Amino acid sequence: MARVGREEPGEPGKSRLDSRGPGPTPRDYVRATAPGLVAGAADTDPTTVATLAVLGAATVYGLAWLVVLLFPLLAVIQVIAARVGQVSRSDLQSCVGRLYGRPLRLVLLLSVLVVNIVTIAADLEAGAAALALLTGIGYAWYLVPLAALLLGLLLLGSFSQVQRVLRFVLLGLLAYGVAAVLAHPDWWAVLGSTFVPRFRWSSNWTAGALALLGTTMTSYVYIWQTIEESEDQVPSNWLRTREVGAATGIGFGVVLFWFILVSTGATLGVHHRTVVTARDAAAALQPVAGRYAADVFAVGLLASALVALPVLMATTAYVVGAEFSWTRGLSQPVRGAGRFYAAIGTSVALGGLIAASGISPIRILFIASVAGGIATPVGMVCLLLVARDRRVMGPSRVSAGLAAGGWCTVAIVVVAGVSFIARALGIP
Repeated sequence: MARVGREEPGEPGKSRLDSRGPGPTPRDYVRATAPGLVAGAADTDPTTVATLAVLGAATVYGLAWLVVLLFPLLAVIQVIAARVGQVSRSDLQSCVGRLYGRPLRLVLLLSVLVVNIVTIAADLEAGAAALALLTGIGYAWYLVPLAALLLGLLLLGSFSQVQRVLRFVLLGLLAYGVAAVLAHPDWWAVLGSTFVPRFRWSSNWTAGALALLGTTMTSYVYIWQTIEESEDQVPSNWLRTREVGAATGIGFGVVLFWFILVSTGATLGVHHRTVVTARDAAAALQPVAGRYAADVFAVGLLASALVALPVLMATTAYVVGAEFSWTRGLSQPVRGAGRFYAAIGTSVALGGLIAASGISPIRILFIASVAGGIATPVGMVCLLLVARDRRVMGPSRVSAGLAAGGWCTVAIVVVAGVSFIARALGIP
């Protein structure tokens, strides 16, 4: 991909996708799911795993139905993001910059950076902790090697190569399904809690539900979807296929959420074990479910970090590069896009410093949750504004019905975010 900078909006009423190619083949349909799968899997990052583990320990399977209901909320946003990236040929930050000016652009940039850096710190700590659980060596020994490995992947690999590596790592996430089976849950109880909603107005259930809504709807997931679509450009008649791929990918992520809740509910919840981080959950599984279940869960936690961290690091660099019109893109050589790759290195360095600073993982997760609750609605509002703007989307702008679904999701996220932050700060 050549230099990516600010572009002028397309002519009103004219689609940015004028070139049409041959229709997608069955193999193309499989390929079309790849961006969505990576984005959906990236949503299963260690902070999300930690939230689900706490939820399983506190409510057993009680909120399994809420996990399932996440699918339509997340799918609407990911489908809209896929359309924006495919039609505009740009990431969200670039679109906002050229349509709505500097103030909104800076608000979006700041909201993404704060959440991403803190989440990188939490996910680095969790990835290192997973390695420590698997090897018995202290997690601090793995922070720098893990950060260096992922930085090397982004520096040396092209966009398509990075995507292929991440698709391979996705297989590791299936460990959550294995862990759920090894946990020997009461499957009738699981199915009942999945399809028959019930809710208890207790602090554990309320806080857990709010945290789940907040942690699964972070902005880097849908921003990365726009980046993937703009990088991996395909003919205009692939648009529906890519939207289906986005929905399929988030469906994969929701299935993983469900497996994590089941595995922790069947073990930690049933045995009344309290945990606060994903590392605690993996360690606590061993005495109640056996070593194999604990090790398998740790493999899943490591895979979560290995998928999410490159996405977080790259997304950070893309939004910074878009703000300053830098040459950017993972397919660019390091020499030709030095500032872009420097932004990647800076993001992982800052995250690593926070992870190694001695701040407790609980505190990092708390900061990430509060930052996400404030920032996520900002990105969603920007995405929906762009998706309905004829200057970029032309006749391919999202339908009023899909946009209405998106605004409903925004409203839910705002209410959940405000409620979660109020509870976290002790505001009645």
